[in-house]
Amino acid sequence: MNITLDQAQRIIAAAIEKSKQLGVKMNIAVVDSGVNLVAFAKMDDAWLGSIDIAQKKAKTARFFNMNTGEIGKLSQPGQPLYNIEHSNNGLITFPGGVLIKDSEGNIIGSIGVSGSTVDDDHEVASAGAAAL
Repeated sequence: MNITLDQAQRIIAAAIEKSKQLGVKMNIAVVDSGVNLVAFAKMDDAWLGSIDIAQKKAKTARFFNMNTGEIGKLSQPGQPLYNIEHSNNGLITFPGGVLIKDSEGNIIGSIGVSGSTVDDDHEVASAGAAAL
């Protein structure tokens, strides 16, 4: 199962709306279950450096089927995934990458958001994922 372009665009629209409510400028990436980029949005004046981060957050969440904040907890010194961020051509292991599931709970993709604090990034990504 894969996310459709229509679904990805609805997710991005919801994420943009949440970003506006928070007063932040975000880069938002949606990938399908095979980590292929389906849709991307860069809000006006969002940080250029966050484009890559948003895409890597989306990929990281799907590569390991968990939100990036959870991977971050497991990748700290002394934890079982320490240094995992150096694999797969670079991962992002802090909040802002969230899995996207269909109504039956199947993973159909993920969203990555970057451009503010990791708390804002996660909140915006979660709002986008909840749009389905």
